[in-house]
Amino acid sequence: MNDAPTRTTPAPAAPTRREQILREAARLFAERGFHGVGVDEIGAAVGISGPGLYRHFAGKDAMLAELLVGISERLFAGGQRRVIDATSTGEGPDAVLGSLIDGHIDFALDDRALITLHDRELGQLRDSDRKRVRSLQRQYVELWVDVVGRLHPDSGEAEVRAAVHAVFGLLNSTPHLGRPGALPGRTATAALLRRLAHGAFASLTDGGPAPADAPADPSAGTPGEESGEEPAEPSAG
Repeated sequence: MNDAPTRTTPAPAAPTRREQILREAARLFAERGFHGVGVDEIGAAVGISGPGLYRHFAGKDAMLAELLVGISERLFAGGQRRVIDATSTGEGPDAVLGSLIDGHIDFALDDRALITLHDRELGQLRDSDRKRVRSLQRQYVELWVDVVGRLHPDSGEAEVRAAVHAVFGLLNSTPHLGRPGALPGRTATAALLRRLAHGAFASLTDGGPAPADAPADPSAGTPGEESGEEPAEPSAG
């Protein structure tokens, strides 16, 4: 007879009221647009009066800022943690990249509303919050560029950077893959995205020379460069 105590996995903590509000705000903003949703509707979605929301947030602008700045902070911090954890155990850059890909796939599948929100509503943030999002995104990109560059040392930095942005575009396409329930299930979709992402990066080594009419610099033509505007970063990362 085994008298060893049975270990149980602690149940995940119930979301706080603040987290509930943010989750419903993200869903409603993504479905109907920031200006198409009122405070009363967000309150009704979590079972409190609209004015009751002001005990948690100053208004819709504050909710949007916390959603978009918050996900950028979590992506960057999570990426840093994955790189540190993998390298501290002696893992090579291929394993580190795999961990980064898995983390971003979790985001792309579990936070689809935030991807939509970023694409549509980033311009609604005040300048300081928008600059914070852009700064975090650039740091997140550099994590990937460093890892991919070490894995593919014969590729130029511009090519590596273009590949990283292309993979972000691939992974962040989840809100456009069909209506809810149209995907083949989370596990199967994650496996598909994982294969596609690894295949895209593998092409840095396996691919032949660029076509003769391709620009010498893969970053040429990035939106905003010629006009002096800040180039757009990939959605929420």
